[in-house]
Amino acid sequence: MPFMKSSNQTGQSQPSKVNERHALTTNLHDNIQLIQTILGNSPDIVIRECRSDGENKFEAVVIYATGLSDAAIVNQFIMAPLLSNNQDEHSISELPPLADPLDFIKRKLLPVGEIIDKASFDTILAGILSGDTAILCQGNDYGLLVASKGWEERGVQEPTSQTVIRGPKEGFSENIVTNIALVRRKIKDPNLWLEHFHVGLVTKTNVSIMYMKGIALEKAVKEVRDRIERIQIDGILESGYIEEFIQDKGFTIFPTIYNTERPDVIAAGLLEGRIAILIDGTPFTLLVPALFTQFFQSAEDYYQRSDISTLTRLLRYAALMVALLAPPLYIAITTYHQDMLPPGILISLIAQREGIPFPAFIEAFLMEVTFELLREAGIRLPRAVGQSISIVGALVIGQAAVQAGIVSAVMVIVVSITAISSFVIPAYNMGIPIRILRFGMMALAASFGLFGIVAGIILIVQHLCHLRSFGVYYMSPYAPVIPEDKKDAGIRVSWRDMLSRPRSVSRQNPIRENSPTQDPEP
Repeated sequence: MPFMKSSNQTGQSQPSKVNERHALTTNLHDNIQLIQTILGNSPDIVIRECRSDGENKFEAVVIYATGLSDAAIVNQFIMAPLLSNNQDEHSISELPPLADPLDFIKRKLLPVGEIIDKASFDTILAGILSGDTAILCQGNDYGLLVASKGWEERGVQEPTSQTVIRGPKEGFSENIVTNIALVRRKIKDPNLWLEHFHVGLVTKTNVSIMYMKGIALEKAVKEVRDRIERIQIDGILESGYIEEFIQDKGFTIFPTIYNTERPDVIAAGLLEGRIAILIDGTPFTLLVPALFTQFFQSAEDYYQRSDISTLTRLLRYAALMVALLAPPLYIAITTYHQDMLPPGILISLIAQREGIPFPAFIEAFLMEVTFELLREAGIRLPRAVGQSISIVGALVIGQAAVQAGIVSAVMVIVVSITAISSFVIPAYNMGIPIRILRFGMMALAASFGLFGIVAGIILIVQHLCHLRSFGVYYMSPYAPVIPEDKKDAGIRVSWRDMLSRPRSVSRQNPIRENSPTQDPEP
């Protein structure tokens, strides 16, 4: 597996304070002892010495980490050539007098494509801990770093968080090299550019940004690059670390960065002018800038006919309103606005609530908290029993609560419909703020009735209209209004009528029929 060469934008790739005081010398045994000392004589670090048996002998050492390096690559393509006795074909005496052993090893012996030459101590140390193999020679104060990554990893599998009925079934894995290849398989264009960073003073996690040159705005690419380079932390273990560091400043519970484990979603975003951020060690890739409407779109919307996709999207927005407003409306109407109900329904509600010891707000609050506990338990428990606990628990507790006279049957129905509606939202991280806001809306409804609900909606909309994602208004294309972008917001028109890229994301090369190398139309 190839290693990735870092570009000039290396982010937090500075060596640690321990490594800054050390450098390789021309004495091979001193270099070996230095590496062993720095790594604490770890037993998983293999140090294999070897010698040439030609006229001009040289002494070398191969260093790699078991479990991180591919043993087959090390044995077959590194150790075997170095230990070969065939000196007739590769005699050191044939080299010019000034040629050194490492240069001979690189040019004559190693049948490996990716090699870092004249690697310093810091580069070698980082490479060994990343799965590459280092080669040091007596008389050289530098070394070679050979690509040999080969740790155990999860292969390309179906995404677990964003499933579709029709569409690609492949998802990202924890290997950033594999994830980059999955995107390049879909976009075979030289204008798909890639930049590498190392973020984290200790972990030195590989982070890459991908964008379409000529489509993505250079200003947006520079902003992403600058925000990543400003990250100051010892380690990055998941994309959530990066997301919190680079999101626009200002408190909000709404996600302003989109994440997905689907390569087709990333490819579609790149073609629209967005920028993808891939992090090694996680299958979730970030996509910026993100809009509010983007979290209610599914990859399958673009694989079905436009009329079917439009109806599905409208259903999701209806589910959003139900998930946010169903319990607050029930509380407001039963507490303050009973005269709004038809007499038959009002009599039925009064009969069901007779004997209930709690007001509607407490009743709804208890049921919502109970369901949230069941939801969290279903996620954290082993998969074999998680779904059973959540389903059986909801049925048993709901039925028992009604029979005990603690809550009414209507409240159980309202909470159940609310829970089902919250699952309709495609993006899991968008469902979380809706669940949080529902409790606030319930409190407003209990305090001020429908007036409190209206005030809460106004505050939410005002907050959303003030949010930005990398300079783009979060509520585009509705605030500000961009008529040409509405064709793929609440509805989706036919592909024949959707041949322009979203102007809210990128105004560069807006016509999809133009390649990135063509000059955009005026």
